Amino acid sequence: MAALPLLNISIPGVLPTPTYQPGTLQLLAMCLLMAAAALSYHLLIGVAGLLSFGHALYFGAGSYGLAIILNNLGLPLLPAMGLTLVVALVLSTLTGMVALRVTGIPFAMVTLAFAQAGSVLVRRNPGGATGGEEGVSPDTAGIPDFLIGVANTRNLYWLSLLTLLVVIVVVTWVQSSRAGHVAAAVRENELRVRVLGLQPYWAKLLIFVVAGVLAAAVGMVFVLLQSGTVPRQVSADFTITLLVMVVLGGVGSKWGAVIGGVLYTLLDQRLSALANSSAVESLPAFLHVPLSEPLFILGTLFVLVVLFMPGGLAGAVRRLRERFTSNPAAKKN
Repeated sequence: MAALPLLNISIPGVLPTPTYQPGTLQLLAMCLLMAAAALSYHLLIGVAGLLSFGHALYFGAGSYGLAIILNNLGLPLLPAMGLTLVVALVLSTLTGMVALRVTGIPFAMVTLAFAQAGSVLVRRNPGGATGGEEGVSPDTAGIPDFLIGVANTRNLYWLSLLTLLVVIVVVTWVQSSRAGHVAAAVRENELRVRVLGLQPYWAKLLIFVVAGVLAAAVGMVFVLLQSGTVPRQVSADFTITLLVMVVLGGVGSKWGAVIGGVLYTLLDQRLSALANSSAVESLPAFLHVPLSEPLFILGTLFVLVVLFMPGGLAGAVRRLRERFTSNPAAKKN
């Protein structure tokens, strides 16, 4: 993956240009960031069993927070990113302490309420800081030159890859930690965990806060890659998108979340190009109308995965591996 910007690899229909060109590097960097964002959401739903409809709030806190700090405080990039992470840490801790007082659907509704409040706030553009519906772009004065401009898309790709690797390491560490094991046990049977004398609330809060801070870290790199951010990154729609990525990849699977994030982003970008192509426009109306709507195709794919591939892509791969290893002829060969 690190060598892709140095190679001339073409995959027609999947990548718009060879891998060394800025257009493809921008798309691949977005795939990596969405995989990292989906992995942060995996901590909530896949590890702790927390169905949150407000995870976009922390992604937006990272993207909007970094842009606002760069625009108003005049800090260099690294101190601005550090301050943004502190803000995300405080925000996720406070909202998590409130939301985790309830469970199940009430928890989902409380997180949705927090996200909606954040969405309303950025759309109202308080003090001209968030840009309203137009979004906000960060001041480039505090950003190093090697991260600015189309010519430096390769560096932004490497930064996105590094972000994904850091998120993978942190998620793996948290899952294997004592708190991660307690959160997984709470997901299966919270009452039994309480009977054992453990504190499920604090384990879930730790998972919630780590997931929020990771989402904010991904949001910071996102605003550098896109040279700005818009209100959708704080909306419940974006959280649902992350949920779809995790379900496509396989709930409970770390690598499933990564694959789901990459696959969904690729499909979302490339299906838009397909929908506007002359090949689709020349089709009969009964085919042209649905195929010209990328969300219709993505929705159909999601329904098919839920119906025929329980456990998502990771579950399908696992079942194929088990079937192959349980085949005596396969073992003999």
